[in-house]
Amino acid sequence: MSRQQQQQSQGVVLTGYHSNAELLPKTGPCSSSCPSAQEHEPNLNSRRTGHYAVQQNPNTHHGDRYGPSTTPRCTKSTSTDPLSQPIPIAAACPKSQPSSSPKPGSSPRHSPASRSRARPPCQRYNSQDSLDELEMDDYWKEVENITCSGGGAGRGEAGGEGDVPEEEQQKIPEEGEQEEAWLTEAGLARLFDVSLAADQDQEEDSAVFLSTLTRTQAAAVERRVASLQQTLRRRNRQHVPDVRDIFRPPEKGEEPAKLKRGSVNGQKDVTSAETETELNVEVAFSEQALTYRDNHQRLKVSTGPSSPDDKLPNFKLIRDKTGQTRIGDLSPSDMKKVRRLVLVEMTALFDTAGIDPKAHKALKIKTKESGLFGVPLATLLDQDQRRAPGTKVPFILQKLMNHIEEEGLDTEGLLRIPGAATRVKSLCQELESSFYDGMFSWKQLKQHDAASLLKLFIRELPHPLLTVEYLNAFLAVNNLPTKKQQLQALNLLVLLLPEANRDTLKALVEFFQRVIDHQAKNKMTLNNVSVVMAPNIFMFKGFRSKVTEQQEFSMATSTANIVRLLIRYQNLLWTIPKFIVTQVRNQNMESQRKQNKERAVRKLLKKMTTEKTAEKTIPEEGSQGFIRVQAPQFSKVSMAVQLTAELQAADVLSRFLSQDSSLAVKKEDLCLYEIGGNIKERCLDGETYMKDLFQLNPAAEWVIKSVQK
Repeated sequence: MSRQQQQQSQGVVLTGYHSNAELLPKTGPCSSSCPSAQEHEPNLNSRRTGHYAVQQNPNTHHGDRYGPSTTPRCTKSTSTDPLSQPIPIAAACPKSQPSSSPKPGSSPRHSPASRSRARPPCQRYNSQDSLDELEMDDYWKEVENITCSGGGAGRGEAGGEGDVPEEEQQKIPEEGEQEEAWLTEAGLARLFDVSLAADQDQEEDSAVFLSTLTRTQAAAVERRVASLQQTLRRRNRQHVPDVRDIFRPPEKGEEPAKLKRGSVNGQKDVTSAETETELNVEVAFSEQALTYRDNHQRLKVSTGPSSPDDKLPNFKLIRDKTGQTRIGDLSPSDMKKVRRLVLVEMTALFDTAGIDPKAHKALKIKTKESGLFGVPLATLLDQDQRRAPGTKVPFILQKLMNHIEEEGLDTEGLLRIPGAATRVKSLCQELESSFYDGMFSWKQLKQHDAASLLKLFIRELPHPLLTVEYLNAFLAVNNLPTKKQQLQALNLLVLLLPEANRDTLKALVEFFQRVIDHQAKNKMTLNNVSVVMAPNIFMFKGFRSKVTEQQEFSMATSTANIVRLLIRYQNLLWTIPKFIVTQVRNQNMESQRKQNKERAVRKLLKKMTTEKTAEKTIPEEGSQGFIRVQAPQFSKVSMAVQLTAELQAADVLSRFLSQDSSLAVKKEDLCLYEIGGNIKERCLDGETYMKDLFQLNPAAEWVIKSVQK
């Protein structure tokens, strides 16, 4: 049965869309490679203005976040799992009278069955307010192009020739499994696994970690421990620690550690002085969200239904004198701490809005062990790194993006207009056989074909680029009440992605931005690119065979909105918030304090009175207003630098280069590192004020090294 017949029999409609139609001239037929799409191409395209329906999460504690409404609400759902039930960001509206504005369209979803039903008005969702339906038509055209390409993306269709047989990629966790997996990922397995309860190192690590959490972060952990305890009691399993033993309330008169100026774990209080477009990264995002909820603030950022790209809020970070920390600036050991904290913080942020994004468990599936398309990112990078150590983005993706740019980004409809399906398939096979040999003829590769290959690469990944584990969390971002909270959640989710996925996603959004920069010629705005790329990023291999058309409708604008935010705010999303770095510093200090205490005990027991203390002391130069900057990689080994209020890290690098003219190295290839004290290693932002950072970490050493790219 065709999809159109299925729609007619099921009566599937575009949920909650209320429209008014105006006729526009015909814009052009679908690609000749897609005959099924041509069958539905009318003489006129209909442009409609209106809105899509979404639903509010029933667990939310601030039901007035979108304001009162007299319009009918859509059917609610308690889960944010797109693969188990309808997506919570949109749901079916009740049937109404026949519509007076039928919509001809280029997608099977605009069949007579769908045109015969009207869409009652439902509440508008503020994150989707600038994605009008004319742009969403491009989404459905892209879905049709994917189906027509024969890549196995269609519902119930088998994979292409030579594909590895499709297997189930994910598993819905059973009761208690999600909490166990979450606690394990956060490094807190000993809170439920009695076999680890006697592990002294695990206990100390957990104690240090828990001591640095904010109240909302601690509440997120406590909530999952309590939920797991109830599940384990029902299973009659062994005793697990009581949640009250893990989070012991302070005794009367006892002050929590590290609190300053009435703050939470040393963080500044949330104040109303912060403007709507300023991002405060000194206070935990979940604490800010809790304050927003408790005060019933109405800080929604709304724009008109057809607003241009530049109407998105121009968010900016509140500048911190101790410097911005980007992904890659910290040592691997500190990044492990970052990831644990970010997981807890992300969960706490969703908790404040009553959102529970159900995480799926990725299953091991049979995948190709070599090649280019349909190969896991880790496998691709492994084979590429054998050729060029340090490679972070697969060669094939780099080459496709470079080729498109070399051909020029002014081509109209770039990324939107597909290449011929048969030609793209042939080119794919040629690349598989001759890419690494250097025998592929790039001159023959047309730009639209290259763009189609790029999208095919993303789509054919065995696991989605945003990962099975966090795909639902990315979708759930749309349920957060403000643009600011959505951006904060995306920042945390980007930090949670595996390194290979994160680096590849960054390369893609940077490329998309370069395409958008040429929108005057190529007609590809931020919204256009987001709508076209959303199905390629979110519809991973075999996805459409696992969701209903109702769910697919619901996901359209929400996925486009997520891609839109990833592109628009990429300069903010690949940074580590200061409050997370501060918590890492607190963990390091607490660990050092415990280690120094143990050393002191051992020293007394062994009576080693002559042993020098291992504790770092503040250098004498630092106490006199100078720091010693080391440069062991270069001929000039060190230099003394006087600390002034205006001295920045970039100034230190400039002074170093000016004192040794024999150095054949550029300033941008060097970085001043903060090493030791309360941080393992951190590459400093050029605008870091050295005196302020020295006061934060007086025991650190300062080292100039080449940047590891």
